[in-house]
Amino acid sequence: MTTGPFIIEADGGSRGNPGPAGYGAVVKTGGGRIVAETAESIGVATNNVAEYRGLIAGLGSVLAHGGEGAAVEVRMDSKLVIEQMAGRWKVKNEGLRPLAIEAAGLARRLRVTWTWIPRERNTHADRLANEAMDAAAEGLTWTATATPTEPAPDDGLFPADGHGQRSAAPSGKAAPSGEAAPSGKVAPDDGLFPADGTDPLAAAPSGQAKGTGWRGPVTAATTLLLLRHGETPLSAERRFSGVGDPELTPTGVAQAEAAAARLARKPYDIDVIVTSPLTRARATADIVAARVGAPVIVDDGLRETDFGAWEGSTFTEVQRNWPDDLTTWLADPAAAPPGGESFESVSDRVQDALERLLADHARKTILVVSHVTPIKTFLRLALAAPPAALYRMHLDLACLSAIEYYADGPAVVKSLNDTAHLS
Repeated sequence: MTTGPFIIEADGGSRGNPGPAGYGAVVKTGGGRIVAETAESIGVATNNVAEYRGLIAGLGSVLAHGGEGAAVEVRMDSKLVIEQMAGRWKVKNEGLRPLAIEAAGLARRLRVTWTWIPRERNTHADRLANEAMDAAAEGLTWTATATPTEPAPDDGLFPADGHGQRSAAPSGKAAPSGEAAPSGKVAPDDGLFPADGTDPLAAAPSGQAKGTGWRGPVTAATTLLLLRHGETPLSAERRFSGVGDPELTPTGVAQAEAAAARLARKPYDIDVIVTSPLTRARATADIVAARVGAPVIVDDGLRETDFGAWEGSTFTEVQRNWPDDLTTWLADPAAAPPGGESFESVSDRVQDALERLLADHARKTILVVSHVTPIKTFLRLALAAPPAALYRMHLDLACLSAIEYYADGPAVVKSLNDTAHLS
C-alpha cells in the first residue's frame, strides 16, 4: 500500500461528441510522485461519459494503492462532473446516472474532496486520454509503461515519452505518440464495433455479462425486472386507481401466481424484490417472494400517481366532470388532477428510487413491483424519451418489462409489456 494523501487528475474526451472516445487518469501522492496512470479507448461515447469513466478509473486506482478510507483530492476540468459529485448539481442525464452512481459508491469508500481546475492544469490526464484514442484509431491498445517515481513538476506538464505508450496488436507495432490529436480529428471508426477491433457478437468469457446491442459490456449489468401488480376491482372496471388502496381480486391473485411461477425459473435468478407500499403491489410482491425466496423491501417512491379528485372515476366520468382539467392533463406532464400529483412529480421520485436501486443493488437482478406510471417512467428514462412518451405506452395487468443498466454505457430496454406467463 502507498501512503496518501493522493491526488487524482482525470479527463475524458470524444472526437465528435458522441464519437470515438477515451479517458485518462493519473494518481499522484501529495508530494507529486506518480503512483499510477491509466487510459482506455471506450468506443463511441460523449465527452461526459468519458470524463466519468476517467474518474471511476482514478478512484479505483486509489483504492487499489491506498485502500479504504484513503484521503484523495479529485481534480478535473469538467465542471459538470465535479459539481455533480460534490452534490451541488443533480444528475439529470440518464446516460450518466449509472456512471455517477458507480463513482459515488467508490468515493464513499474514500475521503474525497472535489476540485475543479482549468483545462491547462489538467494536461497530463488529457494527454493520456488522447493517447488512448490515437492508439484505438490505429487498431492498437494503450498500455502504461513502468511508473515514474520522481516528483511531478508543479505545472502539471509531463513529457510524452516514458509515461505511457501504445502496445501493438498482434499484427503490428505502434510508433510512440505524445501529441494530442488535432481538434476535430475523427478516428476511423464506423460506430458499429469497438475501437479495439474485438467482435461484439462473440461469446463473452465465462462469468461476464453478454449485454445487448452492438457493443459488449465492460461490466456486468444491474437488471430491473418491472412487474405491474395484478387485477383489482378498480382496474377491472378501468377506473383511475392511484394511492387508494384496493386489494387484488381472485383474478389478480391468479395473475400474480402466474408471474411468480415464471420468475421462479431460469434465467431470472432474482436477488431482491422492491415493491410499492400499496396493498395491490405488496400482495403481488409477497406471492412472488414465496416462490423465488428473495427478500422484499418497500420503497415509497414506487407508489402510483395520486389522481386526487379523479380517484375511482372512469375516464368518461372525468371527461364529463373535469373536461378542461383533463385536456390540460393529457397535454402537459407538469399538470396535475385536482388535488393530485403530476407525472412530472412522479418522474422526480421515480428517478430518486432508481438511484437508490442502482446504488444499493449494483450488478444484481432486482424485481420491482409497482404500477403503470412508475413502470412507464422507468422505461421512458431508460429510452431517454420525452415525458410525452408516457402517453404512448400500454401496460397490461401483471405484465413484465425489463431494463439492463451498465456502468460503462446507457440503459437498455430488453422487453416491454410481456404477458407470456398469463397465456
